[in-house]
Amino acid sequence: MPPVFLERRSYRRRRMMDAWRLLPLLGLLLWMLPLFWPTAADVPATGEKMAMSTAVIYVFVVWLTLIAAAFALWSFLRASPEMGEDTNGEGR
Repeated sequence: MPPVFLERRSYRRRRMMDAWRLLPLLGLLLWMLPLFWPTAADVPATGEKMAMSTAVIYVFVVWLTLIAAAFALWSFLRASPEMGEDTNGEGR
């Protein structure tokens, strides 16, 4: 049985599509991270806690990063030719 060979371009395109599909899950996990930050009730002796402003800034930075990542992946997928598309410019 001959080895299975995937064209490099189509393989990369499929992996980029997989990454694009996983972005919402990554965003959800990153947005849940502030739930684990310490509060004043967790460390009553020192009172060290994360400020609410830090959490809000974190959420917006994650949001903007996800938008930038989605745009970058979309641009890559849009620029690469479709799988099965004729790349030499000749029509059938």
